[in-house]
Amino acid sequence: MINSELAEEPGAALLPRPDQSTVVIAPPGEGAGYWAGAPSAALGDDGIYLAYRLRRPLAAGRGYGIAVARSADGVRFQTLATIQREEAGAESLERPGLVRDRDGRWRLYLSCATPGTKHWQIEMIEAGHPAEFDVSRRVVVLPGDAKTGVKDPVIRRQNGTWQLWVCCHALSGRPGYWDSRGTRISAVWQDGDMITAFYDGRASAAENYEERTGVATGTGPTSLVALGAGPAAESPYAGRGLRYLDVLALPGGGRRLYYEMTRPDGAHELRTELR
Repeated sequence: MINSELAEEPGAALLPRPDQSTVVIAPPGEGAGYWAGAPSAALGDDGIYLAYRLRRPLAAGRGYGIAVARSADGVRFQTLATIQREEAGAESLERPGLVRDRDGRWRLYLSCATPGTKHWQIEMIEAGHPAEFDVSRRVVVLPGDAKTGVKDPVIRRQNGTWQLWVCCHALSGRPGYWDSRGTRISAVWQDGDMITAFYDGRASAAENYEERTGVATGTGPTSLVALGAGPAAESPYAGRGLRYLDVLALPGGGRRLYYEMTRPDGAHELRTELR
């Protein structure tokens, strides 16, 4: 469901409409705590490449793997590789970032939880092709520190310059609103001098796994202002979670959306829409 209050606002055309979406990756189990989502999509010469996170309930392993897959049509994906949390020495893995650089090489950014702590850091693997990522060759690119964990990177190129957005709560929560607990940038779209940022928000600790999508606009990262009194998009099912939106511009025009959404049994599935 989308918020009609935002129908005329910037970014409205890119908001998820679940009734128009297709499931591309099912969760690894049924019920709450089983997730397939946190997608990051990039274009290759022969189709769309997608990195996403697989998760089990807390007691069964949390974010246990990152999968990398390819699709010719953006809907039917073939898995190329899966990185397990043990291979990365992480207690849990969250949203990856998949990027192809100007020379045609690929980079996979991993959000890694440090075992026994609340700390997160971002590591990177480089390869000539997404099927060739070797976790033993990863390097730390954003270590965070004793007080700050960094994760869930959003990496994009704008006007020849690379931009990195990471989860350190880029927007402040709004007391009394649906996103008062905190926010996380999930996708960024720029048109001229105007930035439209899509973000995941929650009102309480109980909603930490069921964030919904909001929209903020501004002329720069420090001037973003959230729009509307309620979420911009959410699942129609119990929990209402709709998060980790990614927007991929297609070569012939149009865009493909990928996002994680709560389904009726409480599990999260990865969905896509073509705009």
